[in-house]
Amino acid sequence: MRKALIALVMLVAGATLVLAATATGARTAQTAGTAIPGCAKASLDLVSAGTLTVGADNPAYPPWFGFTEKPTKPWKVSDPYNGKGYESAVAYAVARQLGFLKKQVKWTVVPFNNSYRPGKKPFDFYITQVSYLPERAQAVDFSNAYYFVNQSVVGRSGTSIAKVKTIAGLKRYRLGAQLGTTSYKYIVDYIKPSSKPLVYDTNDAAIQALKNGQIDGIVVDLPTAFYVIAVQLDDGTIVGKLPTRGTKERFGMVFEKGNPLKKCVNKALNNLWRNGTIKRLQRLYLARAGAPDLK
Repeated sequence: MRKALIALVMLVAGATLVLAATATGARTAQTAGTAIPGCAKASLDLVSAGTLTVGADNPAYPPWFGFTEKPTKPWKVSDPYNGKGYESAVAYAVARQLGFLKKQVKWTVVPFNNSYRPGKKPFDFYITQVSYLPERAQAVDFSNAYYFVNQSVVGRSGTSIAKVKTIAGLKRYRLGAQLGTTSYKYIVDYIKPSSKPLVYDTNDAAIQALKNGQIDGIVVDLPTAFYVIAVQLDDGTIVGKLPTRGTKERFGMVFEKGNPLKKCVNKALNNLWRNGTIKRLQRLYLARAGAPDLK
């Protein structure tokens, strides 16, 4: 019953959000804002002149990208071209700030772990929940924050981990996370479980391991956790939200090292924070239900 209610609430909320996003998209899809001073399209260092090429992982999941029944090839699950989902909407909002029409934005598939490796990039910027880390910033550049992150633990209802109230209580459990993520780093640096955490190439693989009983819990960012328990795990539950440790974690767009486009994107993001667009999109796509705090 709880699962059905969650799914129903998400479906109703999702329908409302889609209507709102569609109405907004109808007003802005074919119009572009005035380019930021000093950031005219002709002066930008782009992969393809006149086109803003944006990289994303595939599949790209809600709530970061909008679910699509028949996404444009090669996209799976979500289609970033629809402008729905938080990261897709932010990318298009930045593009509009820089003077690009929606049709002048091109999306390209880049695996998450490849996004912050050194070397030439097939994108102008990349947006798929990449957290800023000093070691990553040695190989690529990051924009200012477009989202501040809390990690969380997802388990299965009815298991002992679901009753845990503290970080210390997690230590005896086997945990897992996606390879190369700050979720895995949080496990190693702050939870420090008694058994070595397991790593997976994708969140899907980690979730399958949880279903199979190979691990007791997975660590993911909080908005992803709500999607996991509502859609991907029939008996999923959020054990709790993890407190911030060290510097506040933030998602930033990723750029090839030294690309001056970063300065223009930062100006665009500053405008979007200042005019309330970022907060509006967070309310639209990342509205949070309650989650207990792990102390």
